Amino acid sequence: MSIIKNLPSLKTSDRRTVALKILNAGLEAIQPNKVLAESLSVDGETLFIKSKKIHLNKFERVFLIGFGKGSGGISLYLEKLLGEKLTQGFVIDTTPTKFKKVSFTLGTHPLPSKDNVDFTERVLKEIKDLNSKDLVLIVVCGGGSALFEAPYKLNLPKLTATFSKLLNSGANITEMNIVRKHLSKVKGGGLAKHLYPAKIVNLIFSDVPGNDLSVIASGPTVRDRSTSKKALSILNKYKISASLVPDSALTELPKDEKYFENVLNIMILSNMTALTAMQEEAKNLGYKAAIFSDRIEGEAKKLGKKLIEQTPPGKILLAGGETTIKVTGKGNGGRNQTLVLASLPLPDDTLILSFDSDGVDYYKFGGALGDKDTWEKSEKLKLDPQKFLDNDDSSAFFEKTGDGIFTEKLGSNVADLIMILKI
Repeated sequence: MSIIKNLPSLKTSDRRTVALKILNAGLEAIQPNKVLAESLSVDGETLFIKSKKIHLNKFERVFLIGFGKGSGGISLYLEKLLGEKLTQGFVIDTTPTKFKKVSFTLGTHPLPSKDNVDFTERVLKEIKDLNSKDLVLIVVCGGGSALFEAPYKLNLPKLTATFSKLLNSGANITEMNIVRKHLSKVKGGGLAKHLYPAKIVNLIFSDVPGNDLSVIASGPTVRDRSTSKKALSILNKYKISASLVPDSALTELPKDEKYFENVLNIMILSNMTALTAMQEEAKNLGYKAAIFSDRIEGEAKKLGKKLIEQTPPGKILLAGGETTIKVTGKGNGGRNQTLVLASLPLPDDTLILSFDSDGVDYYKFGGALGDKDTWEKSEKLKLDPQKFLDNDDSSAFFEKTGDGIFTEKLGSNVADLIMILKI
């Protein structure tokens, strides 16, 4: 069964059909039920997480904290696995989830809200005074930086204004998260310090190019080497004024090794999971596909054309990562749709597709595809792609041409999936 809801209207050529089958295989490979069944199980008093064994009978209490897009479904799976062994849990996600024992909060993304902050402060208040006989299981997913937030000094309006400016500035995820860490009590190892000396097992579902643990959800359980001086230099680089973020609002991060000695970070899912499944599907369909990179970064308006140049004739190129957009227009459009739109027009033998793995790029689409048919439709409709691009209005363009990809919100988030076909 296809995850892509508007598949019939999109597969108007053999090349499109191949591209959409490959994308669908990648999305199927990262859906929670499949991933969790393969990664998590309980046998008696032992919790198996991939190759790791957690002996539950060593602990007097077991807590669960989940945050990020998709953390609700994953945490629900853990709640069922643990049963009566679970003492207490708290989860925040953008998708409503019903639990029996865990307390759930519906949060906001991509900017933090009062609900997000209240949730985080409640976790810090209720899960405290821990000892070495306590186990804290953490589920971290993409979007965790916004959903799990306890500001250090900056008030919420100024915090959201800062993050909004960074999101539209062209800053990459690493730069944004360095700033976020130094404005927060829980990022950059802050949560690990709060939970010390409990045993922490962090289940990570990465949405970050290259899977840098210190960047995913701003590294709440990872010892971080960055400094407030570095955060300040990033704020200056993107012209975010001291009146919005004064020096006093920045905090240094915990550096003492003791806070991290009892932390186990386990990568459960990443961009490469999807890319590998896509490569295998291409092979099954009789095509040669190469994974160019799982850590693509750069400006969306330029990257598509660069990847097209890197793709040999007769081949399929696959890439994953996260591009950036410096927003100057007033339209509606995400980075994936922008990447495709900026790549037009295309040679007759070339198709480009870019998709946000959680199904949400901007507006109702998770991404888009583009080929010679897209260009021909735009000419027939008298659309000027450059005007849509200049106004950052790629979603409106692809709604008119019918080439936006619609899946509804999906349960996993491993950043973006990009595909070039020259077949």
